[in-house]
Amino acid sequence: MKFLVLTAFICLSYLLQSQVVHIQIGQKSKGSNEVTLELVNRFQHNYAKPSNENDSFDESINSPKSVNYSLDGEKFYVQSLEGCKTVVYNAKTKKKIKTIEHSFDASNQNLFKNNETTVFDYKYNRTLANYNIFQGKPVESCFSHNGKYLWVTYYRRDYDSNAECPSALAIIDTEKDEIVRVMPTGPLPKMIACSLDNKFIAVTHWGDNTLGIINIESENPMDFYYHKHLVVDYQMKLDFGAGHVNRDSECGYCLRGTVFTPDGDFLLVGKMGGAAGIAVFDAKTYEFLGTIKGMQSNVRHLVINGEFLYLSANTPGMVQKCSWRAFVKSRVQNEGKEVAFNEFETVSVGSGARTIVTTSDGKYLFAAVNNGSKIVCVRTRDMKVVTEIPADSYPVGMDISSDDKELIVTAQGKENGGGNSVMVFKITFE
Repeated sequence: MKFLVLTAFICLSYLLQSQVVHIQIGQKSKGSNEVTLELVNRFQHNYAKPSNENDSFDESINSPKSVNYSLDGEKFYVQSLEGCKTVVYNAKTKKKIKTIEHSFDASNQNLFKNNETTVFDYKYNRTLANYNIFQGKPVESCFSHNGKYLWVTYYRRDYDSNAECPSALAIIDTEKDEIVRVMPTGPLPKMIACSLDNKFIAVTHWGDNTLGIINIESENPMDFYYHKHLVVDYQMKLDFGAGHVNRDSECGYCLRGTVFTPDGDFLLVGKMGGAAGIAVFDAKTYEFLGTIKGMQSNVRHLVINGEFLYLSANTPGMVQKCSWRAFVKSRVQNEGKEVAFNEFETVSVGSGARTIVTTSDGKYLFAAVNNGSKIVCVRTRDMKVVTEIPADSYPVGMDISSDDKELIVTAQGKENGGGNSVMVFKITFE
């Protein structure tokens, strides 16, 4: 009898997890009127004939991962991972402007400077006539040069099923919305960040515990070059052999959240895998200073606003806040490979806390809760949840407009279909 009850519980749990949710246009948040969210537009790959005119069917949206408003607020860019596309929309009219294909063949090999195929002596585990004929799977992005260039990392090249080989990134000219250069990277790059002085790009390799630092002091993308190869503790060996490998778990520290401190002195990198921690580099010399521990496990995303560092802890479903100055001070003033820091304020938002963003004044934080299919708003003053709203299944990426009036959230695709949508929420403050 106990076995039957347990079996039924497991089956029910699986069924609930596999149910896909798509909310309706006009859905509003529940909770305090202090902050209200309302779904006002959506771009999705689920219903070819939606009933609402603000619910647009778009085949380009295929497991979207990240989204970024242009720095002038006129456009937003969606990275469609499985679609191998960057989709560009007009932020005012909500109309699609362009679809940028991350597909490379004999016709566009000029995008690869001197036919570069690798960096830092990374090797391919196969022999191909041309490693630069591939489709890239875009995952994360950031701007440089005051918004002129958008940098887009590729989870992998399409022929590299286990993400063991050198991947690549694209540099998009946002005036023309065209790729102007493709550079090789290490294996499985995800996060990417630009230094505040606009001199360096940090490319974080989920695949092997490393980062690549690119010098971008020139205005010409063809002049950009790799400056250093950084290692967090050890470089993971990629000798998986034949067969499929789950790179979500076979990734060492699974390096993810990446941010430069506002003073330009430090680079912080979250360890999503292995023991909890945030790696710290000197951003002047790029010396590895060691790891800070003491936060929740499974650190996924890092954001700094003003004097505060915010992090999302994916599996525990927590968001934490601390003084970033006190945080890095604890690393600099103490010896040893690891130091402990425990001065965090913590709030639970739900299991699967992924991307987080803050309002421009830092008063509120929004979290995409993947497992719970919802968006949660936290008041940062006292780290209290003030409201939340259901979202299409598996929300993962988000960005907030510079005037704090809109929040755009991507919902990824999964084996059961998933959200496969880009949701636009109107934000109203009391």
